[in-house]
Amino acid sequence: MNQERMLQVLRAPHLSEKTTTQADEANQVVFEVARDANKKEIATAVAKLFDVSVVGVTTSNVKPKQKRFRGRPGVRGGWKKAYVTLAEGDEIDFLDGASS
Repeated sequence: MNQERMLQVLRAPHLSEKTTTQADEANQVVFEVARDANKKEIATAVAKLFDVSVVGVTTSNVKPKQKRFRGRPGVRGGWKKAYVTLAEGDEIDFLDGASS
């Protein structure tokens, strides 16, 4: 896989309270990924970009939600989420050691 495709596959890390708990308990990291990306591409991209060993990848499609804005209906777009399980001892620090 070339460098350009790796950067297209991984869109952004998904940081929330649930994903932080998953990172601590199950050594998993959650990413927003391209809709057409498969598990093998996701595992390769994470392993090469972050220099970690990937044990497994689980994906889920987040369905679009209907919302209202100023009384008018609209649709929030759907996206694909990937739970990446890292090998024991590997970790990815998105905050890069920043403290508040």
